Amino acid sequence: MKMAAPTASKAASLGCNNKPAFPELDFRSGARVEELNKLIQEFTKHDQREYDDQRALEIHTAKDFIFSMLDTDFSSMASRILVDRLHAYTWGLPYRVQRKGMVQKLDQKLPVANEYLLLSGGVREGVVDLDLDELNVYARGTDYDMDFTLLVPALKLHDRNQPVTLDMRHSALCHSWLSLRLFDEGTITKWKDCCTIVDHINGATNYFFSPTKVADWFYDSISIVLSEIQKKPQRGMPKVEKVEKNGTIISIILGVGSSRMLYDIVPVVSFKGWPAVAQSWLMENHFWDGKITEEEVISGFYLVPACSYKGKKDNEWRLSFARSEVQLKKCISSSLMQAYQACKAIIIKLLSRPKAISPYHLRSMMLWACDRLPANYLAQEDYAAHFLLGLIDDLQHCLVNKMCPNYFIPQCNMLEHLSEETVMLHARKLSSVRSDPAEHLRTAIEHVKAANRLTLELQRRGSTTSIPSPQSDGGDPNQPDDRLAKKLQQLVTENPGKSISVFINPDDVTRPHFRIDDKFF
Repeated sequence: MKMAAPTASKAASLGCNNKPAFPELDFRSGARVEELNKLIQEFTKHDQREYDDQRALEIHTAKDFIFSMLDTDFSSMASRILVDRLHAYTWGLPYRVQRKGMVQKLDQKLPVANEYLLLSGGVREGVVDLDLDELNVYARGTDYDMDFTLLVPALKLHDRNQPVTLDMRHSALCHSWLSLRLFDEGTITKWKDCCTIVDHINGATNYFFSPTKVADWFYDSISIVLSEIQKKPQRGMPKVEKVEKNGTIISIILGVGSSRMLYDIVPVVSFKGWPAVAQSWLMENHFWDGKITEEEVISGFYLVPACSYKGKKDNEWRLSFARSEVQLKKCISSSLMQAYQACKAIIIKLLSRPKAISPYHLRSMMLWACDRLPANYLAQEDYAAHFLLGLIDDLQHCLVNKMCPNYFIPQCNMLEHLSEETVMLHARKLSSVRSDPAEHLRTAIEHVKAANRLTLELQRRGSTTSIPSPQSDGGDPNQPDDRLAKKLQQLVTENPGKSISVFINPDDVTRPHFRIDDKFF
C-alpha cells in the first residue's frame, strides 16, 4: 500500500522545516535570480539617464531644428523651444504640421498638412522594422548621446472612405508595391520622377512609387536645405556634424550645447485605417484588450522603404505598424521593458555578424510573450531576471526552428530566409549567454558606462562649445548662463503635469517669455 507524501504541516512536525532556505537559482546557469535582478536594475540606471533642464532644452532645440527644416523657415520661428520633459522619454509622439516647410517649398512634393511620428531610439535600436544592409555603424558615446527616428510621410492616404488597396502580387508577405492609381492626377504628376513605370498590354501606364527613388529625392532635398540654412547661421542653431544616406534613410547628427543627437529620418507612406492582410489579427485575443481601445491600436499604418530578401528594391515597401506599437507599449510592464532593454543590449552586437537577428525580432517576441503569459505574472516588479532568461530562451527557440512570426501578420515568418548554418551559429552564441547571463549583463553594463563616460569627457572638453547653447548670453559661449535653466526648473516643479513652453528672441536671449498650457506671461 502506497503512503501519501506528508503535507506541509506534517513535514514541519517531522522537523523538515529546519533545513536552510536556498536562494532562488536559475536552473540552467546556476545564477542567483536576486543577483540578475540587481544587474538589470544597474543596467537600467545607466542606460536611462536623467536629463537636467539644460539637456532638455538641447533636445528640443535639435527637434525644432529638424522640424523647421521640414516644416517652416527656422529664422522665422523666433527660436521656439518646447520644454515638456515627458517628450524625451516616450516611445513615440505624433506631430501635426500645417505649414509649408523648407523641403516642401523646393518642389511642392511633401503634403502641406502632415503628421510625423517621432520615436525615441534610432533605426539601429529596432524602433521600426527597417533591417537595412547599408546602415553605417554609429556608437553611443563616440558618435552621439541620444538617438531618434522620425517618420516623414511623403504621401498620405487618410480618407477612411477610400479602401486601402495594396498591390501584393509581386512581393513577399508584409511587403507591397504601391501604385499611384490610388491618388489623384496632381499627385501622379508631382511624383512621376520618383516612380518606376510599367506599361500594360492594353496601353495603360502604371506608376509604382519607388522607395529607392523617393529616398534619393529626400536626401538631395535635405542636403540643399541644410546647405541654405548653414549659409545664414542663427544664434543657438544646432551644428550639423554629419549627414549621411544609409540605404533609404537619412542620418543626421546634430550638436547642440554639450549634446549630440542622432536623427534617422525615414520617408514613408502614411495610411489611416487597417490593411486587409492584417485583419485576422484583430479577431484574436490580445494582452492589450480592455486596456486601450481598438481604435487606438488600428488608427493607421505605414509603408516604410525596406525590401524583402528576394524582392525588387526599386518597388517594394514594407508594412510597418509603428503607430500601433507606440500604443501597445503603454500596456507592457516596466519590469518586462527593463528585461527587454537589457536583452537587446546583450544580443545587438553578439548576433550582428552574420546579419540575422535585429532588435525588432526581439520586440516581436516580447509582444508574443505578452499575449501568451498571464498579465499578473508579467506585472511582477521583481521578475525582470525571469523575463530576461525567458526572452533569451524564446530567441534561441526561434532561431533553432527558423520561425519568428510577425506580431501583426503572423503568417509572415521573419526568419524563413536564414540558412541552417547561420541559425546554428547564432543559437550557439545564445547558448553561451544562457549559460552565464550574469557575466554578459556585467559586460553590457560596462559598455553603457563607457558610453556615458565618453559623453561626459566630450562635454568637459567642450567638443561642441562652438555651438552657442540656447541659454547662452552674449558673453563667453563656454560659460552658459543658467538663469533660464533655474527658472524652468522652478516652473516644472510648480506646475506638475503641465506643458511648458519658452519663447526666446534670438536677438535678446536674456528676456524669455513663458507659456504654461494656454497662458502666457
